[in-house]
Amino acid sequence: MSGLTTDYSGIKLSVNLDESVDIIKNIFNKDCVLRIRRIKLPDGITECAVIYLDGMVNNEILNDSVIRPLLTRHEDILTGDIADNISEKILFVNDSKKTDNVADILRAVLYGDTLLLISGTTFALTLNTKGWRTRGISEPEDERILQGPREGFDEAALFNVAMIRRKLLTPDFCSEMLRVGRRTETVVFICYLESLADEKTVSELKKRIQKIDIDGILDTNYIAEHIRDNKHSLLKTTGTTERPDIVAARLLEGRIAVVVDGTPVVLTLPYLFSENFQSDEDYYINFFIASIGRILRYICFFAAVSVPGIFVALTTFHKQLLPTSFALSVAQLRGGVPLSSFVECILLILVFEILKETGLRMPQSLGHALSIVGGLVVGQAAVEARIVSAPMLIAVALSGISGLMIPRLKGIVFYLRIGLVFACAFFGLYGFIALSSLFVIRVFTLKSFGIDYTASLKNPDFQHLKDTFFRAPWPSMKTRPNFNKNYIRSRGDGDEI
Repeated sequence: MSGLTTDYSGIKLSVNLDESVDIIKNIFNKDCVLRIRRIKLPDGITECAVIYLDGMVNNEILNDSVIRPLLTRHEDILTGDIADNISEKILFVNDSKKTDNVADILRAVLYGDTLLLISGTTFALTLNTKGWRTRGISEPEDERILQGPREGFDEAALFNVAMIRRKLLTPDFCSEMLRVGRRTETVVFICYLESLADEKTVSELKKRIQKIDIDGILDTNYIAEHIRDNKHSLLKTTGTTERPDIVAARLLEGRIAVVVDGTPVVLTLPYLFSENFQSDEDYYINFFIASIGRILRYICFFAAVSVPGIFVALTTFHKQLLPTSFALSVAQLRGGVPLSSFVECILLILVFEILKETGLRMPQSLGHALSIVGGLVVGQAAVEARIVSAPMLIAVALSGISGLMIPRLKGIVFYLRIGLVFACAFFGLYGFIALSSLFVIRVFTLKSFGIDYTASLKNPDFQHLKDTFFRAPWPSMKTRPNFNKNYIRSRGDGDEI
């Protein structure tokens, strides 16, 4: 149960305006941004109190649509319900709700609405005057593209939902609001296209979100870790993006988006394994070029996880598999190195990860300088000092650079790379084959909200593989992902259904 519902369910407003104002004052008794403006209406009888949190409202709307009309408009409000008369005859705000529930009143005030208390009635009006400052529309730093839309989400969930709606101008677009977190009561929107999204998946998502019992939700990852099918899997089973065009594209495939207030990151689900290799730009450039990039990402994934392990296995257990000249060259370059191939490889992988993380956390200008110093100067000095061998440094560097091509898999790449190095150091290529097989089996057993993680590989024909290992031209994209109940996207020459 939410904190507001349980803590304030027994509190009622009074017909006496002073008592009602005192109730609100006592609740916010240590909040210095609470503002209260007392107003006497032109009828000379009715008195009101305008209450809001400074910084959460739009002052222009508050002045022009609430305070000015209350001070200047003289209407007959004494007959009938005073609150209804003020809302219908005096105020200019676009949304006004009458309530006597203190929990609802507090939610509205905390979310940027203005509270209007009126003498002589236990009902209050909550007025839409939201006006918090946002970063504005800008391209996400981590999802920059060379061609395509340049807009990204910000931290205001209402604006983010509006950006998605602007891409999908159809009444089929649905957005449902939930509140999550005992103390923060964070606003969460569930967005989907009603005719495409699976009703059972939507119901299951709402059920899982409503079960979350935590003090506060500050980012979508708080929700992702609670709702995903395999909570301890290293592989992502929920997608994330900061781009409204990507969310719109996912909704058109029958997926669901989760927008959380206070963060620009939006969840999309179900999430398939093949999405880890897709780029935001793939659909805005020629399909031949996009397909080359996607194939390279699959190759880079294999290189990122396997090159160090295979190199350790070949130089430790299977030297006979190497060409003679190459084996002699490696043996010569390793001469004088005090560490074994296994220890050398592990240390180089850890150093590369430290350099990568340090470059990300430091200011951008210093990060570039650190990468150059760490990668060139320190690496060259370590080879010349015979601390590490040049072939091992090349193998680890190739693996690390390949891993940068697939940022969505950076977690599993690191752990799988380390695991394969251990397996190859103790069991050679047999260990590599065994651990790789276990990983493939694991991928094929995962699910994302009841959907097979590898659903796109179930029926390996052109229509199922058209957006997996390559990107087919748009006229050939005649089907949605096969987990969607409306599998066919177009028929004939593009007749949409």
